[in-house]
Formats: sequence, C-alpha cells, structure tokens
Amino acid sequence: VQLQASGGGLVQAGGSLRLSCAASGRAASGRTFGDYNMGWFRQPPGKEREFVTVITWSGSTVYADSVKGRFTISRDNAKNTVYLQMNSPKPEDTAVYYCAAALTVGARLLTVQGYDYWGQGTQVTVSS
Repeated sequence: VQLQASGGGLVQAGGSLRLSCAASGRAASGRTFGDYNMGWFRQPPGKEREFVTVITWSGSTVYADSVKGRFTISRDNAKNTVYLQMNSPKPEDTAVYYCAAALTVGARLLTVQGYDYWGQGTQVTVSS
C-alpha cells in the first residue's frame, strides 16, 4: 500500500486547512482500503513523531487531547482517501504531518509502532 499525503502549507493561526491522504497499490491479501485503520501523526521540529488522530475501519475516531475539538478526521472509502480537517490551528501545530495505515487494533493505534504503512509527510506551518 502506498500513501500519498497532500494539502500542507502555510496557514494563519485561527484559519483552516485540510490534509488528504490517498491510498493506492496492492493491499495485504484479500484486504481493501476500507479494512485499514487510518491514522495521522505529526513530527514538530526537533521532536519525536506523535499521534494526532485515528479513524478505524468502522468509523470510530480517537483524538489527541491537543487537537480535540479543532481537528476532524474522516474517510471516503470509495476514493481510498482519508482527510484531516484542521480548524483553528495554532503555531504549536506546526509539524510535518504523516498519514499511516494499520490492520492492528486497540491501543497500538496510538503508537508509531502500530502502523504498517506510512506516507511521505506534508509540512504544515502555522503563523501567529
């Protein structure tokens, strides 16, 4: 599975931005995009990659406390795409954002190690 993240750029604090992540290629045997749990992570400058949000194959969502109420994850299985709507971003949201796909379940979905496939990352810079 190949993941292509897009939509990053420069945004003012309080504005909005939508990231997209399109999946393509061959999934694990018998699997389709709709079977994967899809996550967004981010890596701020000089820091480790951190969990942002995940949407499961069934549509359940989990958010990091730092983005709860501001960011929304969604998926369109017909388009093999997952989205991250970023509303009211803050300068501390500045990071490279990565999408990832996983067949695992549970708490591992909140960790980098829980994911099987990663996109290349897209830079988001929030100006104050």
